[in-house]
Amino acid sequence: MDSLKKKKNTLTTSTTIPTSNTMHIDQTCTNSFCFFCTMKEPDSHQKRARIANCFKKIPLGDQQDHVLVLSGLWNIAMTHPDNPEFPSLGVFECMASLIDRGINDRNWLYRDQNVYIPYYAAHIIGSYTMNKVEFAEKAVKAGVIPPLMELLRGKMSWIEQRVAVRALGHLASYDATLEALASYEHDLVSLTMKLASTCLDVVYDNFIGVKDERKRLKYQSNLLTKGVGGLEMEKCKAEEWSSQLQCWSLYLLNCFAYKERSLNLICRQDFLKDLCGMWGGLVNYTSPAGVGLIRILCYSKYGRKMVSESIEVLENLGNLSRSSDDWQYIGIDCLLLLLKDPDTRYSVIEIAVFFLIDLVELRDLGDRSNLGEAITKQLLLFYKQNKLKYNNGKVRKALEDLWNLKVERRRKERVLSEEIQEERRVLIGLIKQQANHMFWLGEIEEALRKYSEALALCPVRFRKERMVLYSNRAQCQLLLKDPDSAISDSTRALCLSTPVNSHCRSLWRRSQAYDMKGLAKESLMDCIMFINGCIKSEATKRVKIPYYAARMISKQIEATWLFSCAQSKMESGGVKEAMQESRGDHESGNEGMMRYMMENKGLSTITEEPLIGNEWSRRKLERARRISKRAVMAPSINLLGLPHHRAEIPCGGSDFDGKC
Repeated sequence: MDSLKKKKNTLTTSTTIPTSNTMHIDQTCTNSFCFFCTMKEPDSHQKRARIANCFKKIPLGDQQDHVLVLSGLWNIAMTHPDNPEFPSLGVFECMASLIDRGINDRNWLYRDQNVYIPYYAAHIIGSYTMNKVEFAEKAVKAGVIPPLMELLRGKMSWIEQRVAVRALGHLASYDATLEALASYEHDLVSLTMKLASTCLDVVYDNFIGVKDERKRLKYQSNLLTKGVGGLEMEKCKAEEWSSQLQCWSLYLLNCFAYKERSLNLICRQDFLKDLCGMWGGLVNYTSPAGVGLIRILCYSKYGRKMVSESIEVLENLGNLSRSSDDWQYIGIDCLLLLLKDPDTRYSVIEIAVFFLIDLVELRDLGDRSNLGEAITKQLLLFYKQNKLKYNNGKVRKALEDLWNLKVERRRKERVLSEEIQEERRVLIGLIKQQANHMFWLGEIEEALRKYSEALALCPVRFRKERMVLYSNRAQCQLLLKDPDSAISDSTRALCLSTPVNSHCRSLWRRSQAYDMKGLAKESLMDCIMFINGCIKSEATKRVKIPYYAARMISKQIEATWLFSCAQSKMESGGVKEAMQESRGDHESGNEGMMRYMMENKGLSTITEEPLIGNEWSRRKLERARRISKRAVMAPSINLLGLPHHRAEIPCGGSDFDGKC
């Protein structure tokens, strides 16, 4: 790989990626099988015969225009993937031969601009096989699988792995061609699992993390930016392609998992944990990524067994089910599938119940209706047996509370007259006012107790009132540093909102609670939904994003950056190396660490400004303290027009519901 990198970097900095726009057809061409001249042939029968001859001759020749031909074919394949002309004339045989030649004949690969050819060839195969099974069958018969497997093994670089796994994924998606991969299945699945788990580290180490632009492989930079982009554009495209590489790898694994093949490999516990961190994210937002594969596994008995044995996976599914992520329903689906299986139900429920119980009042979620009732039915299906079986007191208490909410309270409230229910509404309003007053006085625990009292009296059908009470109680729990309870109450409030996940204050509170627990992705999604709600509610005004929400977004985007883990690994590795070197200079561990951080990482230490003998600094500090004290003690108005409360506010903002 090092020698390949060294030779590929011999491409001059003026080299640009060939595209159809750079093609120049020589009118005096004497090449008997020139592809560009062939495409101008007016006679259709003669043209087809000449194209077929070109596809046979191209892999055998050494013409400099091969890369231009491949670039043109790639554009045609991308824009007209269903056109049968080229697949019927031997394009797959040609592409397979070119990939094979690039892998085995390095002298040819490093000549002219041939280094681009394997990438284009694999991309052409993938484009023609993505829609039509008959094209996929032709590709298999043409022998594309062995050279694609070599690219997947890393015989070149991650750039070629990306298009190879894409093409193999299309071949695996058809029943007619999946069997053709059977002889490679173990290697194919193992390699793809490794690629999905490590590709982000590889791309960061070999490209994104290479600070010196001159040390990056030039042909990769050109492919990413079409030869005209700068460093920032390269990084953005590399991030996009890395996300695609990971998601296309998962797609290929999905094809095998859906057929319940190679489950013993895919369901390895270490890989299941890796899947939880594979997020389509903001880069590749249309892909369910890792959790999509977990759901496929949960459709099989063996997959459910293996998923149920991982506490980490179950907790990740639970966090997803209580989020505003587009894939929230996948987390719920997985937990319900595990609960419906008698072999996994009792090993899962002690974790799942504390997530699902907050969702029992969901009505519609996307195209799923009465989802809360389905959750309730599953949790209470064997309520009496569960009550006797569980030694876990918290699980028993949770199920009893669910029974009381969904069965006992409904039965009792069914006989209440309208007059009595309206009297309760007035009483609840009075208790809420008392709770609000306690809150403003800073008596947070007493306010929380009052909100709980109001919730106990509030009829189940008063959804709006209960939503506000749950949301206000969540704010109290935030201030009492109880993020788990705050998430639970915020989620219940969001399930009661219409439409679901639309109550802005609850979204913001849950975002803060997830931030306190270090769950950056969940916090980010709630914060984005909160800002969207703010924008919609102020459609007729000039929209101002609250500063504290913007700060949260910035923090969580950095934490959920696609390469954040890879960056941490590289930096921690660099720190360790520096520490080892520092020991040779007789430095202590802390001294070596500090010196390395200051000299090599560009981080400065924080030094206090001396106050003695500096009257201006002293007055400035005192003034800052007075302003800070006033801001805490006096109510203020945030950018949304929502009143701040006097108590300390996590993450710089509050939106307490004084009234609905």
